[in-house]
Amino acid sequence: MLLVIDVGNTNTVLGVFRSSNEQPGVAPRYDQMVAHWRVGTVRTQMADEYGVLFRNLFAMESIDPREVKAIVLASVVPPIDSTLREVCERYFQVKPLFIEPGVKTGMPVLVENPAEVGADRIVNGVAGFERYGGPCIIVDFGTATTFDVISERGEFMGGAIAPGIGISAEALFQRTARLPKIDIRRPARVIGANTVTNLQSGLFYGYVGLVDGILERIMDELGAKAKVISTGGLASLIASGSRFIGIVDEMLTLDGMRIIHERNTGARAPRKTPAASGDRQAR
Repeated sequence: MLLVIDVGNTNTVLGVFRSSNEQPGVAPRYDQMVAHWRVGTVRTQMADEYGVLFRNLFAMESIDPREVKAIVLASVVPPIDSTLREVCERYFQVKPLFIEPGVKTGMPVLVENPAEVGADRIVNGVAGFERYGGPCIIVDFGTATTFDVISERGEFMGGAIAPGIGISAEALFQRTARLPKIDIRRPARVIGANTVTNLQSGLFYGYVGLVDGILERIMDELGAKAKVISTGGLASLIASGSRFIGIVDEMLTLDGMRIIHERNTGARAPRKTPAASGDRQAR
């Protein structure tokens, strides 16, 4: 089995994939997701604490950790990378593959400094293009909201980063004396009738306006119609009010990590595109 771990600033998402074609001498393709979990990212947690947590999650689904033969890690929280590496090696006896510069992704990264691009954004781009083709725009609703633009030829062109809706809500509650904390949800009407629905309207429709405004400008610059895919914890909520988001894929990042693992073991070749005959170097 393959364990993938996506480490974000707020949440860490884990997924377990099983192979349906294991044969001697053939690199397995892990094409069946059997479990996934979302837990909080705790920067002060020790390796043993993470290890116990992960083993307990496996036990809840009756999965034997000894079946894990490979681990892929994408992290945007460098301070805990060494801790998670230790967890993988001590509790699963597996050396993890970190998504970082030098790893084969099959995707050219056409930005000024490719090393600056977060691992999660590269993973999302790989999965988005592999699953839906290009051009496409992936909107990932996490602590920050990222907009990743993938060309028709499967190149990472860049994008935009905005504060996540959770950050916006928390700043509002912290900087005002009389506004209560609320659940972020879509209200029945834009014109709220009380403080709670006023806040929900401002947060939801305000954020939808931010997302659609950026998407509209990106598509104007592209000069072409692009598929818009959303992922992340609040993807379904924001997509319900968006004029441009057409696909919600909550497992996109985990699937991208699986794809990159297979490209590094030879189980999968990059998607065939016109870029394959070009002279740009794939990361």
